[in-house]
Amino acid sequence: MAKNAVELTRTASPTASLGSITADATRPRRIRLYYCMIGSGATPAENAFEMRLRRITAGGTNTAVTPVALDPASAVTEFDAGENHTVEPTYTSNTELHAMAFNQRSTVQWYAPPYGEIVIPATASNGIGFDTPTAATVSIRAMVHVDEE
Repeated sequence: MAKNAVELTRTASPTASLGSITADATRPRRIRLYYCMIGSGATPAENAFEMRLRRITAGGTNTAVTPVALDPASAVTEFDAGENHTVEPTYTSNTELHAMAFNQRSTVQWYAPPYGEIVIPATASNGIGFDTPTAATVSIRAMVHVDEE
């Protein structure tokens, strides 16, 4: 299993998704999300944010992000990641897997409990979207760690 880090940044529309991680169409593999840290590098202000992790069936239009292997000897990844969406991912109804609320002045970390990782199936274009339904226009950044089977 290869462990990878993915950095996602949202700098466009305040209601655009932060990013997405999807199984690759060529050789889909199962992916487990086990860590996420989210915060803002913008000038401190009193803005509240929410981030919801939801299942998706298409990654939308975004800027591609290259995952970084946490172990340099790992094989090349077989999943796709994107950030700063201009067209939203296709979210599956009623599939909110996790939600986090935070203030722009804070940084929030989430660790999956043992055997509680969020799993992306080995189905092409299926994945997780990082939905940020926030009214304030503030840059948001997340560092996500995933395990690929």
